[in-house]
Amino acid sequence: MGEILGNQISEAAAVKRMEEAIAQLGIACDERTAERMVRYHELLADWNTRMNLTGDTDFETSIHRHYTDSLAPLKETALFPEGASLIDVGSGAGFPGLPLAIARPDLQVTLLDSLMKRITFLQAVVDELGLTNVKLVHSRAEDGGRNPEWREQYDIAVARAVAPLPVLCELLLPFVKVGGRMICYKGPSAQEELEAGAKAAKMLGGGPTERIPVVLPAQPEWQHCLLTCEKKVKTVRQYPRKAGTPSRSPLGSASK
Repeated sequence: MGEILGNQISEAAAVKRMEEAIAQLGIACDERTAERMVRYHELLADWNTRMNLTGDTDFETSIHRHYTDSLAPLKETALFPEGASLIDVGSGAGFPGLPLAIARPDLQVTLLDSLMKRITFLQAVVDELGLTNVKLVHSRAEDGGRNPEWREQYDIAVARAVAPLPVLCELLLPFVKVGGRMICYKGPSAQEELEAGAKAAKMLGGGPTERIPVVLPAQPEWQHCLLTCEKKVKTVRQYPRKAGTPSRSPLGSASK
């Protein structure tokens, strides 16, 4: 697989570069973690030649866009308690769940996605890297959130999906235990979503919605943040609604 990086950077240099980039975040990173991240990227670049997993597999670009972006919230240590169970809803190519699982092997991580071909890719990465703390679920988020096997079973539900906050609240909060937390990775438009998101969160059992800025040292101009709320009470049985409804008719909108 070295040829995937061959035109860009040697494998040894890639491991060193990954280790330095993660360390810049103020997060502990040993050589083993960096090696696994680079191997993950090699697999991603290889599989991306056969199926659409991500738009750009340039190594240097991906370090910031995918890997350190996924890991930056770990600086907020209170959000990721030791040994927590975490579900990445709509995991896609594995971001942020796989980098979190690699960097924090104490976390018990579930990756949920609706497309079987992406689950097949994620399974290949998990097997290749020997990640014993990762499970995979093939399901729509709405269906998974109603399934007793996964409903209100997690300390943390995360998403880096491009969807409005009210939609993400309905897709994530049903997975979260009372006392757990929803964490959404967001960009500059996050502030505009807070009011509607707060209404949706309350309807789903969540508490106040909080915005936490996230700074990537190598990309200080990126206005990234986390939108998060704690689960206060159980989600009522009617949520999540059937597949597709949350995005068509978001909770907390003027019509609700």
